[in-house]
Amino acid sequence: MILAVDVGNTNIVFGGFDNNGELRFISRLNTQVSRMEDQYAIKLKDILSLYGFENAAITGCIISSVVSPITPILEKGIEKLCNVKPIIVSPGIKTGLNIKIDDPSVLGSDLVCGGVAAKSKYPTPCIFIDVGTCLKIFALDRSGAMLGGAIAPGPRLSFEALSGKTASLPLIGAEPVGKMIGTNSPDSMRAGVIGGIACMIDGMIERYEEELGEKATIVATGGYASLIAPLCRRELIVDPDLVLEGLHIIYKKNQKK
Repeated sequence: MILAVDVGNTNIVFGGFDNNGELRFISRLNTQVSRMEDQYAIKLKDILSLYGFENAAITGCIISSVVSPITPILEKGIEKLCNVKPIIVSPGIKTGLNIKIDDPSVLGSDLVCGGVAAKSKYPTPCIFIDVGTCLKIFALDRSGAMLGGAIAPGPRLSFEALSGKTASLPLIGAEPVGKMIGTNSPDSMRAGVIGGIACMIDGMIERYEEELGEKATIVATGGYASLIAPLCRRELIVDPDLVLEGLHIIYKKNQKK
């Protein structure tokens, strides 16, 4: 089994792919820089046990991380538990993705993985949207090349900013929006943040397609994608496992034949 690990600002997502490429389990931990390698090893051991797998079931591992202090610690913890050396998604690794931004080496590894999976799974041109701690909207052209994109605050950051920078607005969580005209503070905040992000996505898709010169496939991933997609007027394909699948594809590209 290949262990794919996506380290984000809020959560660390673990996914296990069997020899047929089937995703056998997904598990999440909250992201904590303070954890040590033994703690990560214990957490992973518990996760594997929970889903009925032994440590020896892991024969390979690949990690995407946007939280650099965690990466070497997590890497050592996995190596200690499973006796495998993880591949780290970083500049120089084989991805098969033509990255056309100004400096390809600075593109976030999660976006690389998302782009690889989107190119592999969906017709191009393709706009893929990651709705997590940040809102990331990136575009692939007809050839599958990564053109670039836009980054904005996601729901969590927006709610924290509203609560932290005002005297009377509460800190609330993201929930489905019933109507856009809220009649109390929490509903108005959800309409503004969740509904506002949906409107932003619709507007950005329109602008992107103007620059691309044609209609695009729209794919959404990330923890808030299923919450926001129903509010968008454009049809979004919700693919919650896009980054994990991109990790698995990259892992296979970097194996010696």
